[in-house]
Amino acid sequence: MTVAISARLPAAVRQQRLRIGLSQRQLAARMGHLPRTYVSKVENGNATPTLSSLEKLARALEVSVPDLLREAAGEQGREAEVRDLMKDKFLRELVPHLSALSGWQRSIVVGKVAEMAARSARLPTATATSRAACACA
Repeated sequence: MTVAISARLPAAVRQQRLRIGLSQRQLAARMGHLPRTYVSKVENGNATPTLSSLEKLARALEVSVPDLLREAAGEQGREAEVRDLMKDKFLRELVPHLSALSGWQRSIVVGKVAEMAARSARLPTATATSRAACACA
């Protein structure tokens, strides 16, 4: 489910540019009179900025590099993912008890839950199992 930051960076750049009301041409000018097409390529994922370009980009977008990367990492996406996970009854009941555990105990519980999830993902669905049983009878 996790997507690499480099895959999300184009959307984060575009979103931040639009948030502060700049055109691609204006952003390119703020970065040191680069061609507008460079900004377009970054936003479309056809160019990956170097570290120095990333610093210029962040400065031009009025954010820090860590903030731009954090946005690209999808903090909002993680929040939505947590909301989706909390729809599961088992996890909803488990979460309040995690704060009472030590870090070591929490890691054991989380590891076991991950094992259970992986195991259940490999099991055939009830419908497929019942169809197989019917076919054999």
